[in-house]
Amino acid sequence: MNQEQRNHWNGQHKKLSEIIVRPEAHAEAVTIFLALHAALYASEDSCREPATYEDYLWDQLLEPTVRSYPVKTPGSRNSIAWHLWHSARIEDITMNLLVADREQVLHSAQYARKLEVPFIHSGNGMSEQDIAALSGMVNLQALAAYRRAVAERTRSVISELEPGQFAAKASASQFSRIREEQAVLDTEQWLLDYWAGKTTAGLVLMPATRHPFVHLNKAMRVKEKLQKQK
Repeated sequence: MNQEQRNHWNGQHKKLSEIIVRPEAHAEAVTIFLALHAALYASEDSCREPATYEDYLWDQLLEPTVRSYPVKTPGSRNSIAWHLWHSARIEDITMNLLVADREQVLHSAQYARKLEVPFIHSGNGMSEQDIAALSGMVNLQALAAYRRAVAERTRSVISELEPGQFAAKASASQFSRIREEQAVLDTEQWLLDYWAGKTTAGLVLMPATRHPFVHLNKAMRVKEKLQKQK
C-alpha cells in the first residue's frame, strides 16, 4: 500500500466515521466499509489490481520472517504471524459474538484445530513464551485461510445490518459468551470494558477496520527490517 493509497484509505475511514450512525446514510456507510475492509485483506485473485495491503505483505515474504520473534521495530516486538493471528482473532470475536451474536469462525469452521496452536483467546496479555510458541508453530496456510474466512464473514455481517443498527450495543449475554468461550484472558478485563463502551459503529471503526490496518503496518515494518538485507 503506497502513500497515495494510505491517504485515500484514511480519508474514506474519516468519512465513514462521520456518517456511520446516520440511518439515512446507511447504504453509503456499508459501501464505504466494504471497500475499506477489502483493501486490507488478501484477495482471492492474485492478479487483483490494485493489490490489497495484505497482498503486499505476503508478496515475497519468507517463512523465517513471518515466524521471527522477538523483532525490535517501532511500537512492537511481535512477529508477523502474531500480528496476523491477533488482528483476525479480535475481528472474529467482536463481529461475530458482539455484533452478529453468532458462532465465531474459529469454531464454526474448526480453525481452532486447523491453526495447530493451543490459543483460542484474542492474544491480548500473552506471555513472551506463548507468543514465541504461537509464532513457531502456527500453520501459516491455515492462518491465511482463517483470515480470509473471518474477512468474508465480517463483510456478510455488516452487509446484513439494517438502518439504525450501527447505533446498537452488545448485550450482557453476548459479553457472557466471550467469557464462556474463553475468547479473552481473565487478566484482560479492560478489553471487555473497552468494547462495552462501543456501539456497533464503534466496533466497525476500530476492530474491523483501523485495528487490522495498524497491525498490517507493524507487520510490514517487520518484513522491511528483516528482508532488506536479503
